[in-house]
Formats: sequence, structure tokens, C-alpha cells
Amino acid sequence: MTAGTRLLTIPGPSGRIDVAIDLPAGRATGVAVIAHPHPLFGGTRDNKVVQTLARALLATGHACWRPNFRGVGESEGTYDEGRAETEDLLAVVAAARSHESADPQAAAALVLAGFSFGSFVQTRVASRLREQGAPARRLVLVGTAASRFAVEPVPPDTLVIHGELDDTVPLQSVFDWARPQDLPVVVIPGADHFFHRRLPLIKRLVVGALGHGSEAAPAD
Repeated sequence: MTAGTRLLTIPGPSGRIDVAIDLPAGRATGVAVIAHPHPLFGGTRDNKVVQTLARALLATGHACWRPNFRGVGESEGTYDEGRAETEDLLAVVAAARSHESADPQAAAALVLAGFSFGSFVQTRVASRLREQGAPARRLVLVGTAASRFAVEPVPPDTLVIHGELDDTVPLQSVFDWARPQDLPVVVIPGADHFFHRRLPLIKRLVVGALGHGSEAAPAD
């Protein structure tokens, strides 16, 4: 994404996981793991929405980890409908937290972000982390694939962004998932699934939601 982007591989359940890391200009105040859209339909860590999320989270002081899902780039393994992908992202979370272990506050201030299929997987990761007693501080879900996968319930402070004219994941399906949780959904008027010409607005929404939230308590 920038000249300062670092590329590395970390060990995962099915072999190596290919990760790009973007570091903020100053001391990291948190870590973020950002998940890309469906790997069988061209999704990669360099997707424009994923990169927009990384830019926003960098602006709020987070060290951003952007893994490729299994079977994409240099990541080993084969597509598993979100199950093994969950295990892979948990390995990335552990590596990201360990990388910031010199600053326990930064290591604890974890943001899970995802786009489309990546949002679905991140809800599974968030659930597992809560079960382990080490929850994420915040979730950011964009274009959540609620019509295509069994998306998990999420904490009430989750930022959910969706396009009004999304014809890949209809807005109504996101409302149907969010309604039982009393979960607000930020709707971007006129936006399609890929948020063409709306990416700066996504960045502003994320920065506005997280820019002063790094010290908030983890959600139960």
C-alpha cells in the first residue's frame, strides 16, 4: 500500500500465511487485522475497500495486518467456507498481538475489520476471542455478507457500513441480521457493493468512529 508496507509470512494451521503490515508514523496505539472479500471471486488483501480500511486505521494509530486468505497469493491451504479461514485469522491475531507485546495497551487494543466475506469471517473470529477471554476492542464490518453466510452476532458498538444499492448483498439482509441485535447500520446512499466513488466516505466514517476510541473498554 505504501513504501513502508512490510511483507512477511507467518505459520498457520495449513502452512504459511502471507501478510502485509502497514505501520503508523508514530507509536502504535493499537493493532488491526483486516480481512478481504471472497477468495474465489478475486478477493485479496490489496482490494480497494481493504486498503481504505487500512488507511483509516493507520490514521487512528493502528498497526494494520492484512493477510491473504488461504489459497491467495503465497498463503497455503484451500478455501473452506470460512471455517479454516477463522483459524487462520486467529493465528494472525496472535502474531499481531505478539508483535506489539512490548506495549501491552497497544496489543490489547485490537480492531477486527473486514469487507464482504471477510466481515463474515471476522464475526467468527470475534466470537472465538470472546470465548477465550481476549476480546477485540472494536469491529468494523463493511458490506457484511449476511445474505450468503451465517454471520455471528456482534457487540453493540460494532461499526456496520453498507451500500444502499448493494446487489451482491441486499441491504435488507443486513437489516434482518442487525434488527434482532438492535444494531445500527450506517447506510451509504447510492453505494454499490464495492463502494465505487464512496471510499473516502468509508475512511471518514471509520476515523470518526475510532479516532478517539482507543482507550474504550472491551465489549462483553
